[in-house]
Amino acid sequence: MKLLKKIAAPILSVMSLFILSGCGKKESSVNFVTSCYPVHIIAMNIADGVDGVEIKKMSENHSGCLHDFQLQTKDLKNIEKSSAFIINGAGMENFLDKITEENQEIKIIDSSTGIVLIEEEHDHDECEDEDCCHDYHSGSNPHIWLSPENYIVQIKNICEGMKFADPKNAEKYEHNADIYINKIRDLKIKMHDELQKFEGQNIITFHNAFPYFAKEFGINILGVINHEPGEEPSAKEILETVSTIKQNDIKAIFTEPQYVDNAAKTISKETGVQIYTLDPCVTGSNDKNAYINTMEKNLGILKIAFSE
Repeated sequence: MKLLKKIAAPILSVMSLFILSGCGKKESSVNFVTSCYPVHIIAMNIADGVDGVEIKKMSENHSGCLHDFQLQTKDLKNIEKSSAFIINGAGMENFLDKITEENQEIKIIDSSTGIVLIEEEHDHDECEDEDCCHDYHSGSNPHIWLSPENYIVQIKNICEGMKFADPKNAEKYEHNADIYINKIRDLKIKMHDELQKFEGQNIITFHNAFPYFAKEFGINILGVINHEPGEEPSAKEILETVSTIKQNDIKAIFTEPQYVDNAAKTISKETGVQIYTLDPCVTGSNDKNAYINTMEKNLGILKIAFSE
């Protein structure tokens, strides 16, 4: 994905673009627009208690990931008026080229900078719909925030970008980011300690949201029920998942609260493997501890699933 204007820790060549006085903004007018829920929670934590700074979420009414998000005129206007547009990156915002084509001066903070990405594997010969092979299938998996280690990198990248866009509040951003990073490190240690004994367990997930999570915690994802979120899997895909479960020691099937689980129920009935719910943290309350709360809930669900 071509990004015309990026700002993050490693990208300092566009400093001139961040002289707010040259952007026609009032000195006290600082607002950041976030592309999706996980980065919104990060930005909220970094800007917590900082006077005159507003954090807006572009996809306020979207129910899941941004794979099928349709950019609206109001979204573009909010982004154009922002001090910077904070994105997840890693190919999540496949509408980004359209935004930068409309306005090449938009400043972008890419939270994925420096993260080693997992490449998607997709058999294009099996596509019945010629439009199905979009960027989400053929590029990198964008769900980087579900690894606490990656999430810490995202916090650092967003903090550096916000400091660069708004140097007046740089010390406050840095202070808040340090506090949040320490909380995530505590969460990471807790999760590793409690999941260590379950390393090597095999699971089936609803869609391909958890590879980074699985990689960090040593869990094996042997199958994905739905490669195209929002659409029901084909009968062939369901049979393939059933076959995978019967041929392997699968501990659990995990669905997601943002999507219906009819296919998962069918597979569970055919195999006898129980269904549990893992939350990919793409929706939720505007609580600055929302990510931590969701991941701790996921931890509890995993412990139950692996212990039964």
